[in-house]
Amino acid sequence: MSFLLLIIEPRGQRDTRTEDEGKQLYADMVRFGEGLAARGLLRASESLRADQHGVRVQLRDGKTALRDGPFTEAKEMVGGFYLLDGVTREEAVAIASACPAAQWATVEVREIAPCYAN
Repeated sequence: MSFLLLIIEPRGQRDTRTEDEGKQLYADMVRFGEGLAARGLLRASESLRADQHGVRVQLRDGKTALRDGPFTEAKEMVGGFYLLDGVTREEAVAIASACPAAQWATVEVREIAPCYAN
């Protein structure tokens, strides 16, 4: 099965770190991903810019609405992800528990499935 590990960060947390601290955390996450890749479990991973650089798009009644970030109603943001292949739910949870981000963010484990699946 395939699972997505979403790194859910508190908004503004990145602003509390020095550049060196941020680079160290990023390096830890890269090494974690390299370990997953070496085990043949990683399909993809990426870090995402803060939501202040994002835009939300909606199409309603034929009209497109764009909303630039930051998204004030959100207390958290998706900071990155790891897409895993060939693991069980239990294995995905164990991997999420070992993720460095679990120490300063939340790692959400989601199974890949079509949108009509419950």
